Amino acid sequence: MCFRAATAQDAAAAVPLIHSSGPAAFDYVFALPGRGGAQAFLQRAFVDGAGEFGWRNHVVGELEGVVVAVGAGFGGETALKFTLATARQILAHYGLRHAAGVIARGLRVERVIPPPARGMHYLAHLGVSPVLRGQGIGQALIEELIQRGMQAGRRRMVLDVAASNPRAQALYERLGFAVTGERRSALANAQGAVPDHRRMERMPA
Repeated sequence: MCFRAATAQDAAAAVPLIHSSGPAAFDYVFALPGRGGAQAFLQRAFVDGAGEFGWRNHVVGELEGVVVAVGAGFGGETALKFTLATARQILAHYGLRHAAGVIARGLRVERVIPPPARGMHYLAHLGVSPVLRGQGIGQALIEELIQRGMQAGRRRMVLDVAASNPRAQALYERLGFAVTGERRSALANAQGAVPDHRRMERMPA
């Protein structure tokens, strides 16, 4: 297993894995009839490179030269920069008519999955190829992102997990994360229903 910084050329393999990390939330925010679904926006944002969803914010894992995992790790100081980049990408993808609605849905989701605060190293968009799950790749990915965060001088490792995904929560607990809070969600539309989410933090050794 080899990890490296993502590039724009990884979009075809990486975007479906990013979407798989939280399909209900992504679909609730970004899926819009006639716009190709949430993955169409994620593809545009990934190739653009900037912001939370851009390739510059991601690491990919390769097995025999094939991208089979993806994840992101970033600090709270990126919040304003990421917000501006995402707003620009949304406006370019959806146009003036629909952009405001997409942004409003995104802000609602942030009440369930809040952005990281300063001092946090936040792990997000953790995706592994479905046929390879359960083989230790997810653990290796998280350990890689933690290591990169520590190299950047951050010690407070944080992530969110859907309450409907106990398997992922169990993995994070094995890696030293503990639940520090839970946010309920009533967000739903025709494209997706956002589940309750639990914030987890890795306790310092």
